[in-house]
Amino acid sequence: MIAVTERDGIAIVTLAHGKANALDTEFCAALTKAFVKLKGAKARAVVLTGQDRIFSAGVNLIRARDGGPRYIRKFLPVLNKMFDTVFHFPKPVVAAINGHAIAGGCVLACCADFRLMAQEAGRMGITELLVGLPFPALAFEVMRFVAMPPDLPALLYTGETFAPLDAIDRGLIDEIVEPSALLDRAVEAAQRLAALSPQAFAMTKQQIRLDVTERMKKDGRRIDAAVTKIWASPKATETIRAYVARTLKK
Repeated sequence: MIAVTERDGIAIVTLAHGKANALDTEFCAALTKAFVKLKGAKARAVVLTGQDRIFSAGVNLIRARDGGPRYIRKFLPVLNKMFDTVFHFPKPVVAAINGHAIAGGCVLACCADFRLMAQEAGRMGITELLVGLPFPALAFEVMRFVAMPPDLPALLYTGETFAPLDAIDRGLIDEIVEPSALLDRAVEAAQRLAALSPQAFAMTKQQIRLDVTERMKKDGRRIDAAVTKIWASPKATETIRAYVARTLKK
């Protein structure tokens, strides 16, 4: 589900959960556990990557469809904790986006400090509104944190996905590399950040994310309560069912 290896002092976390690395309760909890463990490990930075042609396809909608409101109420806090753990991880995190990063998969990639994407490897974007679902509070804040301000409403409202060249123009990624060089380049980027003072880096990262932290303290719980109410509604179950039937043909 989650494979952790090390190269030259850099932890490489590889997502390996089915064909699409779809986000479900077990997968999100496993990734959270891996990052919590790495917080106290000797590794000075983390590279987060996927497998084959998919980084992560986002929330497992089939599981959400079949599990219904009961599953959704259990799943959303686990999803939010995963995003929080990766986004606020005190060590450098580099995302090596090997393929499609869609919806929650895009948010997960955007939790990283630096994002590289393999050339012509796939598409990246946030499609939640196409499913009929609002963004959990932190997922929204992560996207507001990374996306170019003029592009954010269009990113959210249209649910459009982007090839690497368009993704870099919109602030979703920082660099495009050849697929064969992706992991090596990601490790290099992680080493560059890891060479900084760990204490100074962690403090600076905390300062950079301060607006997100403050908004979450002020409004996060209220927004997530409203989001959960919508996600766990009978209407949402039907919209998920319709989207799955329309796009996944299952």
